[in-house]
Amino acid sequence: MPASEQRAEHSAQQSTAAFRAEPAAGITLTQFTQLIWTIAAKDLRSELRTKEAINASVAFSIVILVLFSFAFDPSSEQLQEFSGGLLWLVFSFAGALVLNRSFARETQNDCLDGLLASPAPASALFLGKSLANFVLLIVVEFVSLPVFALFYNLHWSGQFWPLVLVMLLGTWALTMIGTVFSALTVNLRLRELMLPTLVYPLMIPALMSAMTLTTDFLSGIPLGPDNMIWVRLLVAFDFIFTAVSIAVIDSVLVG
Repeated sequence: MPASEQRAEHSAQQSTAAFRAEPAAGITLTQFTQLIWTIAAKDLRSELRTKEAINASVAFSIVILVLFSFAFDPSSEQLQEFSGGLLWLVFSFAGALVLNRSFARETQNDCLDGLLASPAPASALFLGKSLANFVLLIVVEFVSLPVFALFYNLHWSGQFWPLVLVMLLGTWALTMIGTVFSALTVNLRLRELMLPTLVYPLMIPALMSAMTLTTDFLSGIPLGPDNMIWVRLLVAFDFIFTAVSIAVIDSVLVG
């Protein structure tokens, strides 16, 4: 483990250790928020130093988009029909590379045990890691989006902000489920295989919504009554799985 990453892990443990005077149940909202930001900042610093997950995800996304551009005619009407599906397929598989590293990096030098031994609640640890994963996934997606538009001759200038909204909602759904299962599979030898196997079936409703809306926006169809149901489904999915993830994360991490 690089010395810089060890310092980042040690800094996070020191920050959470500052709350040892109080039990986890007595942590105030301000302290809880501070813990979330501390853990998220620690993960982002570690990733920016090593760049393992983000480099792999960006490279994977670009390679897949380039390969598919040779398989399909960018000017065909058929491409418009499955453009959203292709884009979210790339986002989902690239996201798995980021999510796999979320808890795996904590296994070295017993860093995860140190974080769990601190009085910081498991929900704060989970939300901090989820926030860091969300930021990394958004970066990968916004790097991939111009490449996708360039190779497939697509334009979204008229529907840019609705497209951003769908990306944020869909990415949050992927982040919530992916981070939970990243914690669940952290000690498995085949975690790189098990994580996508567990995540993608649960992501079907959110992916269907994101794919449908993205296809509409890339085709120039504005947000209206016909496709608003998919936005509601995404919002409901995010709310439900965020609440469920926070409720079960203590059992997942501590047992």
